[in-house]
Amino acid sequence: MTQVIDRRVNGKRKSAVNRQRFLKRFKLQIKKAVSESIDKRSITNVGNGKKISIPPKDISEPAFHHGQGGQRENILPGNTDFIAGDRINRPPKSGSGSGSEASNEGEGNEDFMFELSRDEFIEFFFEDLALPDLVKTQLTAATDFKSIRAGHTSDGVPTNINIIRSLKGALARRIALRAPHKKHLRDAEEELKKAIEAQNEAAASSLRREIELLKKKIASIPFIDSFDLRYNNRTLVPKPTSQAVMFCLMDVSGSMDEERKNIAKRFFTLLYLFLTKNYEHIDLVFIRHHTTAKEVDEDEFFHSRETGGTVVSSALDMMHKIILDRYPTNEWNIYGAQASDGDNWHDDSAVCKDILGNKIMPLVQYYAYVEITAERHQLLWKEYETIAEIQSNFAMQDIKGLEDIYPVFRRLFKKQMA
Repeated sequence: MTQVIDRRVNGKRKSAVNRQRFLKRFKLQIKKAVSESIDKRSITNVGNGKKISIPPKDISEPAFHHGQGGQRENILPGNTDFIAGDRINRPPKSGSGSGSEASNEGEGNEDFMFELSRDEFIEFFFEDLALPDLVKTQLTAATDFKSIRAGHTSDGVPTNINIIRSLKGALARRIALRAPHKKHLRDAEEELKKAIEAQNEAAASSLRREIELLKKKIASIPFIDSFDLRYNNRTLVPKPTSQAVMFCLMDVSGSMDEERKNIAKRFFTLLYLFLTKNYEHIDLVFIRHHTTAKEVDEDEFFHSRETGGTVVSSALDMMHKIILDRYPTNEWNIYGAQASDGDNWHDDSAVCKDILGNKIMPLVQYYAYVEITAERHQLLWKEYETIAEIQSNFAMQDIKGLEDIYPVFRRLFKKQMA
């Protein structure tokens, strides 16, 4: 039998084990509460924790209690109002206690309030979402390996011999093996001096033979032995090849008013949180465009107030060039998301169709287009519809208001069933 002991440090007045049991047991209720809380908070704050409430009826448990009738005695500590024999009326119930009007009687149960951490909230929020087809090509479970240094070994091929390490080992071996012989040699030479001074030829002759034998033993120790050889050892370790890049293209032209820009910013914020939560090895490329396109960082992408006319092809052309320069398709899985109001220079929409359909779509795993408009679709939408008819990895949706952001996001990035 295997016994597992959880030694994780718990927070103050918290139990990690009990918390996980609670999350698992009331998962459906928590997911429902998380979904309902989306309408009450800004999408830009979706990454923060959230205090949610669960109705008492959903967490109620069966309990044993006394039935009606019978006699029983209760001890009520601190009683100053009643004496033995007094009859106490049962207070009438008035429902759950939440949302009821003020009253001078009745009792009920408040909703159970539960604090979800940031990671727990996002986990429930994105649980059934995923980048479409993200398991394709290199993002499957297959793992490449790379060779790295892993110390030294006594076995190997001649090309991997580490000369310095081998010579150090040989020197240490010679010092160790010579040490006792050199000690005896020094002692014998001291004795020989004494024998010569005492003119004891027999002892001197014996000591000379012993000294000669010790010198031969010392000289017979090899300079280097096969035992001394050390080889550079290398081992194979997993090398993740699951590399993905997400291109975020946003229209910031004059036709995109502040409300539409705000919707686009919220959509990309939601997408950004989703990507950084679910995929560890993914790059993000932010491209803003009006008449010209510009690659920017996250802060400028969301907060710069630069504006101008509308030439959408400038952003698509920049995305294509960046892919060719930095993200070879044999090493990267490429995804794109574009947000615009659909308004474009009339001669440019056909150019967008050509760049996206012929240059970008063959290179990407998936491309999502979101048009933010409350009116009829523009020419760009009609051009993109022809791409959607022939490209299975292209999707397009329209957003009319803030309330459409999350449903559209879920439709674009919902997990595909096997």
